[in-house]
Parts: sequence; C-alpha cells; structure tokens
Amino acid sequence: MAEQENDTKNQQLQNLRTELQKHLEKPLAKGDAWFLVDNHWFKQLKKYVGMEGAMFDSGGKEMGEESANPGPIDNKPLFKEDGEDIREHMIDELDYVLVPEEAWDLLVEKFGISETQEPVKRKVVEHGMFVKHCKVEVYYIEFQLAENSNLEETKKKKFSKSDTLEHIQNVMREEFNIATEADTRLWNKYTSNTYEQLARLDNTVQDAGLFSGQLIIIEIKNEDGTWPRQARSTGTLGTNGSTSPIPAPPPQPLGTSSSFDKKEGSPVGTGASTSTASSSRYNFSGTSATYGDGGVSDKAQPGICGLSNLGNTCFMNSIIQGLSNTPEIIEYFDNDNYLEDINEDNPLGMKGEIAKSFGQLIKDMWSGKFTYVVPRAFKMAVGRFAPQFSGYQQQDSQELLTFLLDGLHEDLNRVKHKPYVEMSDSDGKADSDVAMEAWDNYKKRNDSVILDIFHGLLKSTVVCPECPKVSVTFDPTCYLSLPLPVKKERQVEVFLVYLDPLKPPTQFKVTAPKNGSMGDLCIALGKLANVPGESLVVTDVYNHRFHKIYTSDDQLSHILDRDDIFVYETDNTDSNNVTVPVYLREKKNCSSYAPSNLFGQPLLCSLPQSCTSSQLYDHLLQRMARYVSRPAQEDDWWKPPPKSPDSGQGDDCSMEQGEGSSGGSSEESPTSETEPGKASTAAETPDDDMLSEEEEVVGPLKMFSLHLVNSYGNAQIEPISEQEEEAITLNSKNYLSLDWHPRAKQKFFNEKAAEDFSQDDSWHGKTTPKKQVIKLSECLKLYTSQEKLGADDAWYCPNCQKHQQATKKFDLWSLPEVLVIHLKRFSYNRYWRDKIDTLIEFPVNNLDMTQYVINATHGQAIYDLISVSNHYGGMGGGHYTAYGKNKTDGNWYYFDDSSVTQTNEEAVVTKAAYVLFYQRRTTSKPGAPKRVIPAAAGSAETADSATTSSVGGGAATSHMNGGATGLTNGVGGDSDEEMEVN
Repeated sequence: MAEQENDTKNQQLQNLRTELQKHLEKPLAKGDAWFLVDNHWFKQLKKYVGMEGAMFDSGGKEMGEESANPGPIDNKPLFKEDGEDIREHMIDELDYVLVPEEAWDLLVEKFGISETQEPVKRKVVEHGMFVKHCKVEVYYIEFQLAENSNLEETKKKKFSKSDTLEHIQNVMREEFNIATEADTRLWNKYTSNTYEQLARLDNTVQDAGLFSGQLIIIEIKNEDGTWPRQARSTGTLGTNGSTSPIPAPPPQPLGTSSSFDKKEGSPVGTGASTSTASSSRYNFSGTSATYGDGGVSDKAQPGICGLSNLGNTCFMNSIIQGLSNTPEIIEYFDNDNYLEDINEDNPLGMKGEIAKSFGQLIKDMWSGKFTYVVPRAFKMAVGRFAPQFSGYQQQDSQELLTFLLDGLHEDLNRVKHKPYVEMSDSDGKADSDVAMEAWDNYKKRNDSVILDIFHGLLKSTVVCPECPKVSVTFDPTCYLSLPLPVKKERQVEVFLVYLDPLKPPTQFKVTAPKNGSMGDLCIALGKLANVPGESLVVTDVYNHRFHKIYTSDDQLSHILDRDDIFVYETDNTDSNNVTVPVYLREKKNCSSYAPSNLFGQPLLCSLPQSCTSSQLYDHLLQRMARYVSRPAQEDDWWKPPPKSPDSGQGDDCSMEQGEGSSGGSSEESPTSETEPGKASTAAETPDDDMLSEEEEVVGPLKMFSLHLVNSYGNAQIEPISEQEEEAITLNSKNYLSLDWHPRAKQKFFNEKAAEDFSQDDSWHGKTTPKKQVIKLSECLKLYTSQEKLGADDAWYCPNCQKHQQATKKFDLWSLPEVLVIHLKRFSYNRYWRDKIDTLIEFPVNNLDMTQYVINATHGQAIYDLISVSNHYGGMGGGHYTAYGKNKTDGNWYYFDDSSVTQTNEEAVVTKAAYVLFYQRRTTSKPGAPKRVIPAAAGSAETADSATTSSVGGGAATSHMNGGATGLTNGVGGDSDEEMEVN
C-alpha cells in the first residue's frame, strides 16, 4: 500500500516537473508578465520535484522526500525590511529567479504563498532599436517630479522604461492637481542650468534617454497664452522639437540657420557632416553628443573636455577619454576621414550608427568650444545595439571597450563583401608561414582603421598530455588581458559552534585557498580552533534555517561574502550517532500543533540513531544547556498568570506572536488555524486561555514537542511520540523541529544568552598582507608562461577524440600601434566575486615589449603611456575615472566625468589603474614622414618601411568567418614599420 502511494506521489511530481519545465522554457515576449521567486525557495523546489541541475544543498537527495518539500512560496527575503519594495542590487539566479505567469500560477496552486505577501509581478520590455532584445524589467526607474512654479517641492515616482512621456504627464497632472482644461508641457533637467523640453509624448522613457533620479518638470500655460519658461534666460533652455515659442538660439558658429523645425516641432537630424547643431546649448536630437550649455566656454581647449554622467555612466566616460587621447583616433575622426569608410550594409556592424555618434562626440570634444559635453546620443546608440549597456547600472569599462572597438571596426570595415575563408591546420609548418597565412585570411574579411591601430597577432600553443598532438594557432587580437600574480587566497568569516554545549559560538576569520573546497576551510578552521577538522560541517544559515549544508568536496566559491556561515563541530567518533539538523519553532497557539514561527539559530546535533523519546528530549536539552534552564519539579509553568481585571485577557500565549516570540521571525508564519480577528480576544475562543481544564491541572510533559519537518521548517511530516519509552529511530535525512510552548520559551529560554558569541584573535587580526607592489613585467611573464588547463576549460583533442587538460601557452607575434593592456583585477563566477586592489607598477615612458615578442623579424617595440582608465571601489559598483595625455600641449589631465583637472605623470600610476593605453614610438628613419592614418587606404604608404610584414597566420580559427567578433583577449594589429597592410 505504501509503495503504491509512493508511486502515485512520484507520478504526480513527475507531472508537475514536466509541466513546470515546459512553462520555464517559454521565451520572453514583449508585454508578458513574469514573476520573481526567491532563489533559495526555488532551489528547494527543484530538489523536491527532481528537476535537472538541482543542487542538493540541504534536505533529501531523492525526489519526493518530504524533508525537501519547500512549503508555501516565501519571497520575504526579496523585500526590504519595511516590506514596501524589493531590495536593490539583487542579481538574477543569485537572489531570485524569474518565472512566467503560467509557472507562477502552477506553483501557487500546488504550494500556496506565504500569508501577507504580495506577488512580485513584472512586465517584459523590449530594448534596442535595431537589435531587439527582450528583458524582464525587474527594477523601475525613479524620477523626481516637480511643478514649474515650485521646483523645490519634488515627489519621487517610479516608471517603466516602456512608459510613454504622455503617461508620465498624466501621472504628474494627477499628482499636482492640474485642471483638466489646462495646457501643460514637460521638461527634464540635465545639469544645474540645462533643461530640455520633452515634446514627443509618444516617446518611451527609453527612447527619450531619461535616467534614474532625473528631475521632470511639468509647466502650466499662462492664462494669456504664454509659457512661464518663455521668459527664462535663453542660455538655459533646450528643445527637441516644440510647437511653443522659445527664445531664439544663440548664433551658430558656422552661420547655419536655426536647427529645429518651427512648423511641426519634430526633431531635425543634424547628420554627422557638420558640428553646427552640436555647438549650441540646445538639444536638437540629432547625432550630436552635445546638449550641455554649461560646457560652452571661451576658455575651453581642444581635448580638455569632460563628459557628463548620465546616471552610472562613468564607466563609459572613462573609456571614451582613453580613446579620445589616442592621437590616431583624434586625427581620423576629427578630420572627418571616417565618413568615407562608413559601411552601413555590414551585417556584423551597427549600420554606421556607432561610428557616426562616436565620430561626432570626438569632434565635439576636440572642437575647443566646450569644457564638457553630454554624451547622450552616443550612449543611446550603444544601448540600441548592445542592450546590456542600455540601462543605468554600473558596467565594466573594459567590456564596453571590447564592444566599442569591435563595433567601430565593423562600422568602418572597408571590405564590403566578406569572402568565405577555409580553415587550415599548422601541420608542422614554420611559425612565420602559419602567421602570415592567418593574417592574410583575416585581412580578406577585415580592413579598418581600428585594425590599423589596435590589432596584432597572438600565437597560441596547446599540447595534449596523452598523444603527440600540438595545436598552433595565430589569432588577431586587439588588447592584452593580463592576469595578476597574486597569491590566490581568500578570507572567510565564520561562526564555529562547538561540540561542548557550554562554549558559546565563536567568530573566526579563516584564510583558505580561493579555489579550494569546504574541506580546506574545515582543516584551516580546525587548526585555528584546535578542533579536529574532519569533525566540522559547513552550513549557510538563512532566516533561522539551513539554506545549505555543504559536503567537504563542495567548492569554496559557493560561499558569498554576504552569507552567514556557521560551522558545526560534530561527534563522528561514535558510529551509532547520526547528525541531524534541528530547528527551533514557537507554536502559534498552545492548543494545537499548527505551523509555527522559526526563531534563533538552528542546531546541527549528533544524536543516537536509536533511542527513546525521553532520551532524545534529554539529549536536546543538554545541547541547549548554555541558554535553556530546566523547570523545577513543582513549577506549574504552563499555567497562565492571573488575569488583570481590565484587560479581558491575562495570557500572552493567546496572542499569536506575543512578546515571547520577540526573538523569532514572523516571515515564516504559514496560515494560523485560528480565524483572523478571533485570536486577539481570548474570551471569544472556546479554549479561553488556550488550555483545557485538565491541562491546567496536569500541564504538558515537556517544554517543547518534537516533529519531523521539511528542510525549510515550514511543513510538518509527522510528530514524534511523547511517550517516554517510545522507541525513536533517526537517519541523516531527517530534520527535527522543537516546537516550544510559548510560556516555556518565555520562562526558560534565555534569548540573550542564546545570542552570545565570542571572537577569536583571528577576527581582530589584520588581513594577511597581500604583495604590496607588482611590476607590469611580472604580469607579462605570467601571461606568456605555460599553464595547465582546468577541468572546466578542457581542450578537445582531435587525435584522442576527447577533452583533455592540456597545457596552453600564449606568445606575442606582432604588436600594434596602440597597445591596450587590461589588468585583470576582477575575478568572479556565479557564486563569488572579488577585486584585486594591489598596486601594479607600470612605466609611463619606455615600455619595451620587444623581449616578449617571439617573431625574430618584428623589430623594436617601445611604448609610451597616453591614457589610463581607473576603477575605484569594489565589485558591482565603484567609480571610473581616467588620466589622459593631451597630444597638443603634452600635459597630463585627470578626467572625472564632467570635471577635468591638470596633473602630472607621477600621479598616473595608482592602485586604481584598470585599462592602459600605450602609443608605440616610431622607428622610422630620420627624415621619414610621420605616419598618417588615411581615410580609405589603411596604411598603404607604409610599404616603404624598413621591414615588411612579419605577421600571418596558421590555423585560421572560426572567428575568421565571423568578422572581428571572435577576437581573443590579446593585443591588436601590427604596426606600419614591419607590415605591409594592403
């Protein structure tokens, strides 16, 4: 019979799993509703239904075990403490998972949802104009709203990126009680004195380029038909097309006419051929990057120009400044050479949009008219083609640089029709032949100014550990991504819970291998605490329950810095013992065993596999001896205190969550068995004081009752007998709950003592000092050294026909005009992230890369620094700035968004350096003409250089048939001195 029930249950779970997986595979479609589910709960669900990819962190290891039942959907961890809104900076599949409406309805039907919780429902919105990209909009954009006559009084309101400006206007009319018949118009504020009219009300928030925190102003038309803002200073107004009269713009520098259409009020694109519209203080919604009136100054100098922050866009500003201080880039774009090369038909490109907006931005920055410009048009263009950069979250500047170099290359690719290129193997041929072949193949499909300036060639050698196979490939590359030679350790903060019940938990700061296992952590902690490392079990405690119980083989990378890690000492000397997780719960009322509130820290107890109910009770009391006292034999602790004449109730037990549960958590409370509104007045309930007359006389036998529960502690499996001599059998899959009588908890459970802990000396000790200074040469040596591939990065050997942990080595074959070096300060995976803040000493002048190039005919390669992208702060945020050397006056400047200050070259080398831009010194003979990058000819005139091409190509890799998108993390193209590029 039991087997038949199990078969039926397993079939039901399989049906649920099949239906759920079908729903979860649903593609994103604009306008659909998706729901957020707490990731901890969802992982538990996957274990329960046996979904593929479920991590058995805690609970049963077989499908359908009730200990793995997740219980009602519990999204409390997603909300702020006040419960009003979801927490900020949450990460998909780390904090929450997204499920479509059909899956949500199915889960609610099968499991229910915790009481008082509202579903977190979000819509799918579409990003991008040319590259359509659907995304669930988890976070809305918050604007400050104000009425024009009272700008000091603002109201905060959140909107979707897909909301139209008309919707915002309607909301504002309602918020500010504006009469229905009154005419209104909207403005937004960019800087302290820069405003733009939002005239196209059919635009969405995304189309309009609005950013979080921006001030939106609603203006009401005067009774005489004029607008209040009409009389304001002409220097502070802008328009993107308005039918209302506005002050005339200031005279255009090149004598052009007004740049907006007075008839229809529609924006007029200024094109990329002139910089006239971009020179005014107005926003005319053309390709111009400039909208800020504050940037116009008679004291402005070419290139010494800041960039306004549009809301977490310092990463973008930092990289733009790096490229803006690259002489070849300035020369090519500022002279309009790029217009001849724009390739609008390249399917791998951005229809010329990236090149046009970037070119206009560079022209504005080097026009000598602005102290800063607002790069909104460029940001919107990038966001249309790379939706990951379309929002207002902080991004990685190096990732943007990779996209930008690739996008500019394809937009300016002179090859209009890319031929198919056959891949070949090196087959023991000379490196020079393989390199030449690879470069020639690459050039058949790729030819742009970006290739001329940034692309080089990298040799990759992979050796199979089992057979004689050696794979040699030469790959075009546009930057060098250097690892940092630092000791790979991390510090993990843990609480150790001793086996001795009288010792309080102790905080330790444990140093363990960054790529190590939980076993490594236990060994290190064991040495610190003088306990056997093999007796320790690592757990992640979350909301009074075990979120994960790790095995010794689990990777340390699963532990995040924000996790509460408790390590329990267990008794593994007695083979008759079993380690069982134990939860503390407070019964919601005294007369039933309704689901209860979790409180305090859970226990991991070594208990006998077989014992009586009485022995189990004593074992558990002994484990809590430090903070639980036993009642005297004559103590009638269960009886309520005398009733107060005026209160109508004298028992705190009659309150569902009375003072006795102050240390508990109400978020785990499933529905009470008492009807709402009836638990507050004991006189109205049949139980009166929640106790029968018999119980008042005899009282309960124990302070708490025992239940087998699921691993979440919110669903009961079965009660454990209270008959003292009843035999009890436990196994490692069981989860126990101690359901405390509220009066017993209040009287005998010392919450203060339970929360006491001590701190080990390691907690107060200074962090193990990392190597204080690393030289750039050490990073280069590490990059070009041989390494064994990890199991996750195994290489497929065509001879062995299986994946092998081969050895791999990179070598530099040719170096570019401008060498971009990315310092790999960030290391992260799905579970863990870190930043290396060590100072890297890099030369500002005379970086000699010749010794790292294995190509004997390469020639000398000496570089000078021209700019640096800096990152301050930790992972997932921080701030980006840049240093740049102005090509005109030779001075160094510090660029911090719109602020620019002069500095010196000694200040450039800091711990914040992240991306370095180096300019190659010319090695041409005295009197030879200085290299000029032509608009369409690449570097043809360099054919007379002292040496000819010494690059080329081997096994042409697959990316050679896919454009530049396959570029590896290396350096960029060869210079004119040693390569004939046409």
